[in-house]
Amino acid sequence: MSTTSTLIQFRLNGEPVSRQIESYSTLVEVVRGCGLNGARESCGQGLCGCCTVVVDGKAVTGCLHPAMHVDGCDVATIESLEQDGQLDPVQQAFIDAGAFQCGFCTPGFILMSRQLLTQNPNPTDHEIRHYLAGNLCRCGAYPEIVKAVKLAGERLRAASHP
Repeated sequence: MSTTSTLIQFRLNGEPVSRQIESYSTLVEVVRGCGLNGARESCGQGLCGCCTVVVDGKAVTGCLHPAMHVDGCDVATIESLEQDGQLDPVQQAFIDAGAFQCGFCTPGFILMSRQLLTQNPNPTDHEIRHYLAGNLCRCGAYPEIVKAVKLAGERLRAASHP
């Protein structure tokens, strides 16, 4: 059995990347191969959200997303959020609300929470739970996660209306 590799080019956290990949390579494999370890493969079936990566502004399940589909795209990971030593407001809210224990699922929750708050800056508890239903926390920090999303939303709304 022979495989054929393909060259893909994309922007990863704002930087141009070229990678020779196999047709079966997943996005999370390629991102981790670039030395970024925030996105993690846990279930390998798209059920837990640990591998969440943002492609052209939309959160995707990196363990199921074929890497060849990001050719020419902008890809962002949790590592892209911290800017000039400052955490993203959602990251800071997760810390302030104690919304993680082991931290394994946190990058996926943060990326999904950011996407939710972009679409809905003032979500209800129910809307938060529904939107984040594809992300699993083995430690059970769900109440704190909801609190963190609400806190981040408050801070983002306050920052946009000084």
